[in-house]
Amino acid sequence: MFLFSKALIIAPHTDDGELGCGATIAKLIESNVDVYYLAFSAAEESVPQGLPKDTLRKEVKKATEILGIKDENVLIYHYQVRKLSYYRQDILEDLIRVRNTINPDVVFIPTLDDLHQDHSTVAQEGLRAFKKVTLLGYELPWNNISFETNLFIKLEERHLNKKIKALKCYESQKHRDYLNEDYLRSLAKVRGVQIGVDFAETFEVIRWVINDKD
Repeated sequence: MFLFSKALIIAPHTDDGELGCGATIAKLIESNVDVYYLAFSAAEESVPQGLPKDTLRKEVKKATEILGIKDENVLIYHYQVRKLSYYRQDILEDLIRVRNTINPDVVFIPTLDDLHQDHSTVAQEGLRAFKKVTLLGYELPWNNISFETNLFIKLEERHLNKKIKALKCYESQKHRDYLNEDYLRSLAKVRGVQIGVDFAETFEVIRWVINDKD
């Protein structure tokens, strides 16, 4: 049983949220937590040549549906990939509007030490916008030199299977090493071994707020 009733997943690009905490999303929804998903860029410039520019927008809709996120809870902005740092104030204002509308009690963002320029921008502005609620950083190991594994969420294989199925919706990105099913299973297995279970996802605790209902 989770302590949260409403969760917000913040992704710099479509697929980052699923990669960082897809199995946790599946478990949250299974536990009747209301989950919202926000991505700042559908990375049109990263779509392989010959495919429609809105390919990733279609793929993220399929992926989040598999995880169980309601369509009306998925928000995709139009920022240009690798240029998010140019629009810090706009991103912060977008996040504040979402905060005031949704009022989540837990927010997932990339770790503050993520090396990717877009991820770093979203993490920093996410921290500013949501500094008064529980804030957890998710890992994307190919972008992390260091990562504090100080919170683990135990997973059943069904949660991991949903994550993998969701990520398979990103047909346009299947050439990426980090979308390989063996890799996804291995990472979840490693994190599980660390706490004595079959599978887990791990997070950096940026801020933990205990509410009266907890």
